[in-house]
Amino acid sequence: MAELFAYTDGACSGNPGPGGWGALLVARNGDDVVKERMLKGGEADTTNNRMELLAAIHALEALERASEITIVTDSAYVKNGVTLWIHGWKRNGWRTAAKKPVKNVELWKRLEIAQARHQVTWEWVKGHAGHVENERADELARAGMAPFKP
Repeated sequence: MAELFAYTDGACSGNPGPGGWGALLVARNGDDVVKERMLKGGEADTTNNRMELLAAIHALEALERASEITIVTDSAYVKNGVTLWIHGWKRNGWRTAAKKPVKNVELWKRLEIAQARHQVTWEWVKGHAGHVENERADELARAGMAPFKP
């Protein structure tokens, strides 16, 4: 059976500013790529963190059936948020430890719902460090941002 990976990235020109998200979904059988699917999108006025979240959300929402998937992101914000911080935020009524409202709460809730039907493993990679699939996800994010740049 093929292993499923999603390589996700977000980009923003200015923060806030025009932004884009990209996700490269890859099914592998060992070292062989069985299938690839590229997703991208963007917004005219957004932040990098929002685009990073939307990349992961769209990757999960694109899956037609419950799946076992590894999401590879260069965003510590997304990885730590979904694996560590979200539990405390929920306990605190979507407030941070400093009692402030969680930023991007609607996207965190959407990510939680998208993730619930899958078995997800989260991995972090250093961005812009030559990781081939992460670089491809970055290209998709930049392409998703392009229509919104002046």
